[in-house]
Amino acid sequence: MRVNEHIRISPIRLIGPAGEQVGVIPTAQAMEMAREAGQDLVEVASLEKPPVCKIMDYGKFKFQQKQKDKTKAHQQKLKEIRLRPKTDIHDIETKIGNARKFLEHHDKVLVYVMFKGRELQHIEEGKRMSMMLAPK
Repeated sequence: MRVNEHIRISPIRLIGPAGEQVGVIPTAQAMEMAREAGQDLVEVASLEKPPVCKIMDYGKFKFQQKQKDKTKAHQQKLKEIRLRPKTDIHDIETKIGNARKFLEHHDKVLVYVMFKGRELQHIEEGKRMSMMLAPK
């Protein structure tokens, strides 16, 4: 994105500070209008014929773009919740609360019911636990 003196192409299509279209004018005239307004001339669409430039506060624009990128940049994480057949009811409720918080933050939740040794003979207990975790 080119700003002020870095815009060398003339003429340009100018958009004013309030968003109104000024028209196709020479770059030097657009630079003068930007200086009078106390703002910057920013090229917003360089591939268009003629290129589109806007009079705006470039520092404020960069800050707003950074804020937008920051909100978009939240990477989805995979959160794991591990349970055993002997996990107590209160502990399961706590883990369900944690899972809700993860889902509210747009993270993925993976629930494991782990069996060890003789616990494998009681698979229906694991199914019962997974039904407790299912959304109501």
